[in-house]
Amino acid sequence: MSRHILITGAAGFIGYSLAARLAQQGEQVLGIDNLNDYYDVQLKQARLARLQQSDNFRFAQTDVADASALSKVFQSQHFDVVVHLAAQAGVRYSIENPAAYVQANLVGFANLLECARHGKVGHLVFASTSSVYGANTALPFCEDQATSHPVSFYAATKKANEVMAHSYAHLYRLPCTGLRFFTVYGPWGRPDMALFKFTRSILAGESIPVFNRGEMVRDFTYIDDIVDGVIRSMDAVAAPAPHWNSDAPDQGSSNAPWRVFNIGNNRPVQLLRYIELLEQSLGRKAQLELLPMQAGDVPATVADVSRLQQATGYVPATPVELGVANFVRWYRDYYGV
Repeated sequence: MSRHILITGAAGFIGYSLAARLAQQGEQVLGIDNLNDYYDVQLKQARLARLQQSDNFRFAQTDVADASALSKVFQSQHFDVVVHLAAQAGVRYSIENPAAYVQANLVGFANLLECARHGKVGHLVFASTSSVYGANTALPFCEDQATSHPVSFYAATKKANEVMAHSYAHLYRLPCTGLRFFTVYGPWGRPDMALFKFTRSILAGESIPVFNRGEMVRDFTYIDDIVDGVIRSMDAVAAPAPHWNSDAPDQGSSNAPWRVFNIGNNRPVQLLRYIELLEQSLGRKAQLELLPMQAGDVPATVADVSRLQQATGYVPATPVELGVANFVRWYRDYYGV
């Protein structure tokens, strides 16, 4: 029997990729998105056009920050699983426009929690981020580490989502799984992300800004591996941790049906190596503008994915060499360059 699944942010990078996989597998998917102009709306519409070729996918333009509109979505049918990916993304934009993050990430998430509990959703899976680790420099990042020192407002709103979800899991026994994504990249990606911007600038013969003078390290995670991890998490419904100790609380699990997982590649790559692979795939050299660290950024992210592996069998399968080449192939085809 196919399930009825709601995906918020379905026109976004991860939302599109997840919806496509689930529809292909025969699940009945309703996608919602507000189609805002944070980045190219035409790219979002192109993703939707591909999704709408499937009889298993339907779309409704809806803003999660609009409580009335979101409530109508939940009143229209029962959802076995909700995957909440709608959010105002971006670390640096949160410095320029924090109000957008309050509406999308805080108000929107509160609305979603209310709808999920009243709609008796079987499992709420929601997007968090590696950015919640903030000022922590103990690598690799593990879910049992404290995340109380965010260094961007974006990260603060995602940390808030995790604790808001915990309160609903505790009060209403709503099963909640938070997924901390680590630097997602690949075909149909976001234009505000480094790989997309670097590719565009290199092809245009423009210099690319390289922060922290290229000494950044990221756990770049390919989109197909992310989708695999999300689906595995959906299928393994959150439950109270059997050996949870309230005298020494585990930061990543609970005596409520709540947990958080890292989804990363577990193979960190230096930014300069990432750029080198991009140069190889494009057949062009990049002009590097070496700059100091940006406000709100962190020098390194590395994911410990052992908890997700143990709970779901997740194993990332895409090396960065293949992932970058796949992105460049998609980019050249989509933009005709």
